[in-house]
Amino acid sequence: MITKTHIIQEIKRTAEANGGKPLGTQRFASETGIKTSDWKGIHWIRWGDALCEAGYKPNQLKRPADIATVLDKYAGLAQELGHLPVDSELKLKRRSDCMFPCEQVFMRFGSKFALVEHLAQYCRSHAVYDDVVRLCEEYLSQPRHTSANKSECRKEEKEEIGFVYLIKSGRFYKIGRSNAAGRREYEIAIQLPEEVKKIHVIKTDDPSGIEEYWHKRFEAKRKKGEWFELNTTDVAAFKRRKFM
Repeated sequence: MITKTHIIQEIKRTAEANGGKPLGTQRFASETGIKTSDWKGIHWIRWGDALCEAGYKPNQLKRPADIATVLDKYAGLAQELGHLPVDSELKLKRRSDCMFPCEQVFMRFGSKFALVEHLAQYCRSHAVYDDVVRLCEEYLSQPRHTSANKSECRKEEKEEIGFVYLIKSGRFYKIGRSNAAGRREYEIAIQLPEEVKKIHVIKTDDPSGIEEYWHKRFEAKRKKGEWFELNTTDVAAFKRRKFM
């Protein structure tokens, strides 16, 4: 069972990383691997009670973001990338900017075609987004896909499923990524004089983004390149994740 002390420590750690604001239950679970079932009815009844005990005020319910704000954020990212973002780029932006809308917000438009139609209309009334208007018009001018081809189109937008792995050699750990579980660890093993042991593998649709997350999380313990000096708590945190 996960102890109350550990959960409170994780609340404080993630809140500090989030600018002093505690996370909601879903994002907390995603960041730490601590599920609602690990604390609800065991240590606390409500998440607000856990936040209070950790020294924070309970989170206030957020009002849905207005359409103009959502479109402005999307336009800004499109301008930054030089193209209309795909799913993995929306997820990565959300991880680096907590003020950026989550992907579910964009799904409210129904389809990407409908989203881009709204985006084009919004950007035409804002001269700063003239370049995004051109991107929208290029996308909207393409032939509409049949229902049979839509799913294939969505698949092309998503990154290939890959893996972020944790391996150990001597007293150091390496966090890396690969599109084939086991292959990269083998390639590393034949290059090192000491035995390499696979500790855990996380399956993900965003290998580069998840690898970057763990590198940043353990940045203070980095020794060289992708090698880190981790303790048992760090390793346990990594092993709690099955998919990210």
